[in-house]
Amino acid sequence: MAKAWSDRFEKGLNPAIKRFNASIFFDINLLQEDLDGSIAHAQMLGDCGVITKEETKKLIEGLEKIRTESSDGLFQVGVDDEDVHFAVERRLIEILGSVAKKLHTGRSRNDQVGTDLRLWLRHRIDELDQQLKRFQMALLSQAQNHIYTVIPGYTHLQRAQPISLSHHLLAYVEMIQRDRERFIDVRKRVNISPLGAAALAGTSIPINRRQTAKALGFSEIYLNSLDAVSDRDFAVEFTAAVSLVMTHLSRLSEEVILWASEEFAFVRLSDRCATGSSLMPQKKNPDVPELVRGKCGRVYGHLQGLLTMIKGLPLSYNKDFQEDKEAIFDTVFTVRASLEAMSILIEEGLEFCPERMKIAVEADFSNATDVADYLVAKGVPFREAYQKVGRVVKESLEQGILLKDLSIGEWREIHPAIDEDIFEKIAPKQVIASRISEGGTGFERVQEQLVSWKRRIDF
Repeated sequence: MAKAWSDRFEKGLNPAIKRFNASIFFDINLLQEDLDGSIAHAQMLGDCGVITKEETKKLIEGLEKIRTESSDGLFQVGVDDEDVHFAVERRLIEILGSVAKKLHTGRSRNDQVGTDLRLWLRHRIDELDQQLKRFQMALLSQAQNHIYTVIPGYTHLQRAQPISLSHHLLAYVEMIQRDRERFIDVRKRVNISPLGAAALAGTSIPINRRQTAKALGFSEIYLNSLDAVSDRDFAVEFTAAVSLVMTHLSRLSEEVILWASEEFAFVRLSDRCATGSSLMPQKKNPDVPELVRGKCGRVYGHLQGLLTMIKGLPLSYNKDFQEDKEAIFDTVFTVRASLEAMSILIEEGLEFCPERMKIAVEADFSNATDVADYLVAKGVPFREAYQKVGRVVKESLEQGILLKDLSIGEWREIHPAIDEDIFEKIAPKQVIASRISEGGTGFERVQEQLVSWKRRIDF
C-alpha cells in the first residue's frame, strides 16, 4: 500500500510532508471503534449482497484477528500507515489478501472517521458520567458530616451571612448534576451515524445505512450526506460541556486553596493529597486544586481551538478536521484526571476545621441582616430597619465591638421594640436555622436536600 489513495499519483510524499500529514500516532486511539465500525460495515455489505457471505465472514474474522493482535501488543503501526483506517486496511490485506480490498466499498475515510470519533466519544461520555457521580457522592459524604458545621457565606469575597458547610458543599452537587444533564443532552447529538454518507454525496452502492447504525448502537442517521461528513458541532458541544465541568472544579479548587491558607485555616490538607517545599520545611502545598485550576485553561484552549478550526470551513470535508482529535482526546484525558484527583481530594484529602469556622462566623457582622429581619417582624418597614442596623454596625466598628456585645439597653436605644430574645436571634446557628425558605441554608432544609440527593443518585 505504498500509494494508498490511488494510482493517480506517480511519486511518493516528501518524507517531511508524510510526517506532517500523518495522524496515526494519535488517532490510533480510535482503533477499537474503527474495528467495530468496519465489522458492522462488512456485515451490512454481505446482507445487502454487495459482497458474498463467505467474504463477509473472512473480513470479520480478519478484523477480529487485528483486535486480538492489538490486545497482545502485536499490531504495530508507523508513519507509512498515515492514519488508523489505512493501518487496519494494510494489516487486513496482509492477513486476507485481495478480499480485504472489498471492505472499503460504499464508504470513505470521511464518514469512517466521523463514525469512529462518535463511537469513541460516546463511550467516554458514559465513563465521565460515572466519574461525575463519584464526585457527587464524595461531596455528599462530606455534606452529611457537616450539616451543623457553620461557615461564613460570602459575596464579593466579603463575609455576608453564616451558612451550613453542608449547604455550601451541596451547591457543587447541584452544579455537577447540571454537568451530567448536559452530557446526556450532548450524547443525543453524538449518537447519530454518518456511516454510508461516503465522501460527501452518498454512494451508488446499494447499502443499508440504518443497519450499520443499529448495529453500532446509534439512535439515528444523518439525513444529509454533506452535513454528515462535515459536522463537528458535537465535538464543540462536548468540549463546551467539559469546559463547564472544569469551571466547577476550578471554582471549588480556588475555595480549597483559600481555605487551606493560614489566613482562613478552614481545612487541613492530608499528606495523601499535598506536597511539600524543597526549601521551606514547614510548607504543605495544595497541588491538586492548583493543578485542576490550571488545567481548566487548557480545556478552554481546546474549545477555542475547535471553534476557530471550523468557523471558516466550506462544505464538506476538509483536512482541518484532523485537528479535532488531539483536542478532543486531550480534553477527555484532562477532565478524567481532574475528576479523579478532585474526588480523592474530597474523599481523603481534606480535614475540615469546624472550630476555626465557628470562630470566624462569631467574629463578624454577618448577623446584621437578622437584626433587620427581627425589626421587620416587629412591624418596622424593612428599609427603615436596614438603615438603623447599618448605623449600629458603623458605630460598633468604630468602638471595636460586635453586635453580640451590645447590652439590651443599647439595643433598645436603637429601637424600643427590641427585647431580650435578640441575643438568641443573632446567634450564628439560630441565624442559619431561621433560613427556612425552600433552597435555603436552614438545617432542616439541608437535611431534606441530603435525603433528596441520596435518592436521586442512588447514594
